[in-house]
Formats: sequence, C-alpha cells, structure tokens
Amino acid sequence: MFNSRSIFFTFFLVLVVAVQGLAQELTLGAQIRPRGEFRNGFKTLTEKDRDAAFFIEQRSRIFAGFRTDKFQVKMNVQDIRVWGAVNQIHKSDPSLFNVYEAWGEYFFTPKLSVRLGRMPLDYNNARFLGDLDWAAQGRSHDLALFIYEDDSAQWKLHAGSAFNQTSGPPEPTRLANTVYTGVNNYKAMQFAWFQKKFSDTDLSLLFQNDGRQVTTAEDTTVAFRQTYAAIANHSAGDISVGGEFYYQGGKNAADNDVSAFLASAYFTWKTSLTPLTIGMDHLSGTSVSDTKDKSFAPLYGTNHKFYGFMDYFYVGNFHGQASTSSGLNDVFIKTNWKLGKKTNLIGHLHYFSSPVDLVDPADSDREIEKYLGTEVDFVLAWRPSKGFTVNLGYSQMFAGSSMEAIKATPGDHATLNNWAWFMVNFAPAAFKRQF
Repeated sequence: MFNSRSIFFTFFLVLVVAVQGLAQELTLGAQIRPRGEFRNGFKTLTEKDRDAAFFIEQRSRIFAGFRTDKFQVKMNVQDIRVWGAVNQIHKSDPSLFNVYEAWGEYFFTPKLSVRLGRMPLDYNNARFLGDLDWAAQGRSHDLALFIYEDDSAQWKLHAGSAFNQTSGPPEPTRLANTVYTGVNNYKAMQFAWFQKKFSDTDLSLLFQNDGRQVTTAEDTTVAFRQTYAAIANHSAGDISVGGEFYYQGGKNAADNDVSAFLASAYFTWKTSLTPLTIGMDHLSGTSVSDTKDKSFAPLYGTNHKFYGFMDYFYVGNFHGQASTSSGLNDVFIKTNWKLGKKTNLIGHLHYFSSPVDLVDPADSDREIEKYLGTEVDFVLAWRPSKGFTVNLGYSQMFAGSSMEAIKATPGDHATLNNWAWFMVNFAPAAFKRQF
C-alpha cells in the first residue's frame, strides 16, 4: 500500500523528469540540519527541583526549481522530527512532514511578475515578515505576490494578498460560510513593501493589513489590524547607523482597539578587532489599567534573532499581566569576533525591562520594579568546508524578580536559567543545469 508520503514523493520525482524538456534551468538541492538542545530555563524560568530537558531535532529538506523565460516553479518539502520519537518499526509517525514551498511565478515582463502558492516572506531584517529559519519548520504563507523590481533604478515593490480558510464536511472544501476557526492564523492579509537603495543608504516602507476572525463572534466578522513601518540604514566607512519605526492601529482578534508601536535604533562601529553594535528596541505594552490594546505584535517576524536567543519574549510564549503583553525595552550590545578564516564567535548582551508599570500578582495595588533580566548569548560557528557548518551556542538569563510576575509558567528567578545547543548544517550548493 502506498501512503501519502510515498505518493507525494512519486509525484515529485515524476514532475522533475517531466518538466526537464520544458525548463531552461533545473535546480536541485537538499538540506540536513540536526540540532541538539539542553534546556534549563529556556523560554521561561525553571525551578530548583525541575529537571532540564535534552533532545535532538532534525530538519530534512529537498527542493527542486524549474525556470523558463516566461515562468518558474519551486517545490520544497521537509520532514521535521525529534530523534527517537517513533519506534524503529512503526506504522504511524507523529513527525511533521509538509510542503514548505510550492509556488509558480509568471513573468509579464523581465521586471514584473506574479507568484502564486505557498512561499516564505522575508523582508529587510525579518523583524516583522521573516521566514523563521531558526525554527526547524520555518514559516511560509499561502498567497498571491506581485513583484516589480527595477535593478537599474535600485528599487523594488512587492504587494501580496491572502485569504485563508479551513476545510469542512462533507468535502475538503466549503459548501457554506467562511468562519475561520481552529487555526492560529490570519483569515485575510494584504501587504505592500517598497525599497529604494542609494549609494550609502537604503530606505524601506511597509504596510500590512492583518484580518483575524473575531473570537467573540459566531458570524464572519473579521477584525483588521494595520501596521505601518519605515526602515532606514546608512553606512559611512566604518560606521553604520539604522532605525525602524512601526505603528499598529485597528482592531485585534477580540475586536478591541489597538494603538501600539515599535521603535528601534542601532549604531555599528567596525573596529580593527571586531565590529561593535549598540542599540535599543522599544516595543510598547499594555498595563493592567489600560482599556486599549497598546501591545505591539511583531506578527510574522523572526523574533529569535532580536530579543535574546533564549526566546523569553515574542517567540511562541506569553509575557505580561492581565492577559496582555507588557511590551519590552531591550538595550543590547552585539559583536562578532573573527577567530580565523573558518571560525567566528558571536556575542550578545541584552538588558531587559518593562516599558509599562508592573504590579505584584498577589497585591495589585503594589507596583514592582520594571527590570526583567540580563541575558548573555554566545555562538561559535565553524565552517570547515563550503556547505557544511557546525554551531555551538550557550546562553544564560540573569533574571530579575519581576520576570516571575510576567511569565505564565511558575519559575524561580534566582535559579540557574541557561541553555546550550549544537547544530550541524549540511547544505551543499544547489545543483543547476541549463537545457
């Protein structure tokens, strides 16, 4: 008996063979990326008698792309699993096997095209729209994407639109209504992104309209939250400066008014020893006394990249009080030492505090300190050959007592909270052949 996976792979191989006669260029590639993690206070505070966790998770991908003068297609499938999660002889498999990318793109002109299907979105530094490559499964969207890029003028314009729906009986599609429940995703989304590059400066503008099914309604009511952003970077010799500003308005999924913002600035100096970056991120939050949602939501960003590698903030977990995010102030110093031709050491230091007043969970009339904690992150990267990388990482959270008040899971700020990991990445250069 063929299962769904064997059928899919058979179809995939037939597709590769069938289109070779049509394609001007064939691309084939693969990635194997196992990562082991020791978690002892990762994402949330641990406790003295709580045992640490250890596991190895692996991403395995295979992809193929085909391109002609007028169109191109790409298929990228992946298997995500934890080592030992199934019996050696098994008939069922709880691992994730899915399609990470499946899209086709038609070129109206060399500059203008439309891409349809499942695809990652990764813009600027991935703060708001990112492919989430750190996570084994990544992030992708189902949408239509219009692309206009003028290389000679050094500017780009992308515009995308999506409408999501769940299946329902008596068939895998719908016969009536469009209520979208059971999935943590937008029901409808539109965005536009513009970038212009100058000699030493680049400027980007972003607009995103995010529609969520209202959780308190039984009809098709959708609440739309709008995000407006401007991102700028400038380089002058050994000095680089940059800044970002995001504003969110509209309604959240509970149909409450939203008024939130994110402001970020950084300064980088390339010294003779190592580049040094100093900066601050401010994400607005909601206090227990606020009646409006003032919590900025970095909806589809690669948050692991920004707010500490231990993922205490905005990475699939909650921080805040009264069921609302308290936001974040993050003052950081980052550097990257080049230890040799094939080795470098990344070092980050974060000082976290709350931008809003916090109260004692046991006494709502008593305010507590805003300091949340200090985190140090180190990553040693070794690239012995092209397409093969080994990473070793260690992070430690020196939490303040107020960290206990904003985390949903009980924990002890005075206990050792640390995280260590290793990752091996086999990603050989993709095979390309012209026809």
